[in-house]
Amino acid sequence: MALRQIRFSDDSILRKKSKEVEVVDDKTRQILDDMVDTMYNTGNGGGLAAPQVGILKRLVVIDMGKGLMKLVNPKIISQEGKQQVIEGCLSIPNIWGKLERPAKVIVKALDENGKEIILTGKGDLAKCFCHEIDHLDGILFTDLVTEYIK
Repeated sequence: MALRQIRFSDDSILRKKSKEVEVVDDKTRQILDDMVDTMYNTGNGGGLAAPQVGILKRLVVIDMGKGLMKLVNPKIISQEGKQQVIEGCLSIPNIWGKLERPAKVIVKALDENGKEIILTGKGDLAKCFCHEIDHLDGILFTDLVTEYIK
């Protein structure tokens, strides 16, 4: 496993749409493991999307304190309600903002073995799912901010 270099907001790769992963293989699992190491090596990262380490593949890792999730081709298939949240991003250090996210989301993805999984996120986990999946489509949280926090 290896630490990957985090890309910052001025890097054009963060604005590109990621490609679907065709086959979940050892190479895919290695990228996911590297992403996990990189996320855990940062100060306060709860999630990391592949574009943040320069890889345009639909891969996300999340650990909001209730267990590690490695997601391949994650997609929000349902959302409910609204919540006002405060977000930051490893690719945009020291910037925080208020925005609106769904209060609950259901995500369909593949796990690291290629098995389909369905996950439900509420509150902070819903926020994290949305934030990381947005990265896969070239969307940064700053695109959605209604108010920056100083």
